[in-house]
Amino acid sequence: MASFNRRKVKTKLVFPKLTRAGKLAAQYAEDGLPARPTLRRRGIYLLPNAFTTGALFCGFYAIVMAMNLKFDHASIAIFAAMVLDAIDGRVARLTNTQSEFGAQYDSLSDMVSFGAAPALVVYEWSLRGLNKMGWLAAFVYCAGAALRLARFNTNIAVVDKRFFQGLPSPAAAALVAGFIWSMDDLRFAGTDLSWVAWGITVFSGLTMVTNVPFYSFKDVNFRKVVPFIAIFLIVLVFVLISVDPPKVMFGLFVLYGLSGYAFYFWRLAKGKPVSIIQTEVESADEKELH
Repeated sequence: MASFNRRKVKTKLVFPKLTRAGKLAAQYAEDGLPARPTLRRRGIYLLPNAFTTGALFCGFYAIVMAMNLKFDHASIAIFAAMVLDAIDGRVARLTNTQSEFGAQYDSLSDMVSFGAAPALVVYEWSLRGLNKMGWLAAFVYCAGAALRLARFNTNIAVVDKRFFQGLPSPAAAALVAGFIWSMDDLRFAGTDLSWVAWGITVFSGLTMVTNVPFYSFKDVNFRKVVPFIAIFLIVLVFVLISVDPPKVMFGLFVLYGLSGYAFYFWRLAKGKPVSIIQTEVESADEKELH
């Protein structure tokens, strides 16, 4: 029988390539040193931080438009930053992508969009002609926004979730930007309303650092079934805003800016506590009553 020479199969050992971390671990083992712990690279969540970046861009855009004397564009950009700022937090909670980085990034974005931008816009629009009194009012607003954000970050665990401690910075920015937008729409020059703008700027800045409670709307459950009339009221609000956006938006935030003081003095007259900060630890019996 014919015999055939069989080819010998050459076996080639394939060793996986070591990464830089693997090489370091092998080197540590060869030198008799304890293994070095592998550090995991930390990343950030894209979706909520993308909305935060959009809000930051709107704040920067508002500053640029104010420098170009386009105050209507600047005011609209601040309102757009408000919408994006309201969305990023809810998106993070709905997608379970909250992070410490996102919280800090959101605060820095808020400082630009609702602190520096409104102060610079109102200064360029109206306060420049008041010389020292003008830029001091703009600084009071900017410093109030910074202090408001710092206090919010430190008191977040002890404040009643149903209320804000002081006027929130987006609402203060909307108050200033809404006034500029509505007056510019009526063809009023900023220099003709310098002292009115000064008063609104100082009022907004000081109200941010007060202890006046403002309703936060955080206890509103959007997943809960509501009566049909609620949907009709939402439609009515959108219709009113579309009729004349500058004036309606400014009027809504004027009412909101005064609502905290009304609630504060109403509770004061009733003899009820006006502080929204929890200063005592609740017992088990008190928690059951809530």
